[in-house]
Amino acid sequence: MPAVAADTVENAIVGRRSVRDFSSRPVPMVLVERILLAARRAPSSTNMQPWKVDVVTKAARERLVAAILDTESRAPGMAQAEFAYYPQQWRSPYAERRRQVGLELYRRLGIKKEDQARARQQLLRNYEFFGAPVGLILSIDRDLEAASWLDIGMFMQNVMIMAAGGGPASCPQLAFAKHHAVIRHGLGIPADRIILCGMALGYEQIDSPLHAMVTERAELDVFVRFHHQ
Repeated sequence: MPAVAADTVENAIVGRRSVRDFSSRPVPMVLVERILLAARRAPSSTNMQPWKVDVVTKAARERLVAAILDTESRAPGMAQAEFAYYPQQWRSPYAERRRQVGLELYRRLGIKKEDQARARQQLLRNYEFFGAPVGLILSIDRDLEAASWLDIGMFMQNVMIMAAGGGPASCPQLAFAKHHAVIRHGLGIPADRIILCGMALGYEQIDSPLHAMVTERAELDVFVRFHHQ
């Protein structure tokens, strides 16, 4: 296999963004399959390949979205994931980084801090895959350990980088883990799997106020230590 130019790889990595407003333009299923075929080359401990993916489009997507939104309308904000993702107590620098992303998102959308109704409406957009025509639901066998979760993270990164290189945009979505019961029932996912997250896949809505929103990244001296002697 020929070597890939370093700048091509770098452009795909640096150019990847979590998009939160998609157009209705369909993503060809042959492209979705190509993305997933490439992503499966992610490394995994002893080649376990622990990732499981359910792809929802068209009527299946609409049914899942409707079922989750119905649950949210009857019990707003009550659903909980089967695992802890965020820390129990936020602290610096993570609290500031999280707050900054939320402030920038709401600023672009024109949502004021006190406007709880619009904030709630934006939150529910998660469960519509932000309008993307393709949704992925990722799960893992319940008896696997933390290292396999790392492997799935690398698989997900491959999906997002491959998508960025092929045209579609993406957004990983933890929010779907909260509605594991609805998802499990709707997609026939067995109880011996944990619903980890969702992912939106589609083409960005170019005229969206969220277009080209880029989050900041820390400089090397914040998170890297070099040891030379």
